[in-house]
Amino acid sequence: MAYSVGPKGQVVIAKEIRERLGIGPGWRVVQRLVGDHVELYFLPPPHKASLKGLLRDRIRGTVSEEAWPQARERAWRASWEEA
Repeated sequence: MAYSVGPKGQVVIAKEIRERLGIGPGWRVVQRLVGDHVELYFLPPPHKASLKGLLRDRIRGTVSEEAWPQARERAWRASWEEA
């Protein structure tokens, strides 16, 4: 499909391409000049959904500010022991 460049230099990304790539409003586009053509890379916007609900069953408790350094150290040691 061929499209015309608008008066502000804008072009339309074909609906079929947007749907296949899952591109929607708010996505960012990185443009790169490669030889005699332009490559476009689409980046999704930051998600607004919290992962807390997905991880609810894995959260075992909370750690106070004072206990955080010790908890972090234990987690690092455990990760090295597993490797």
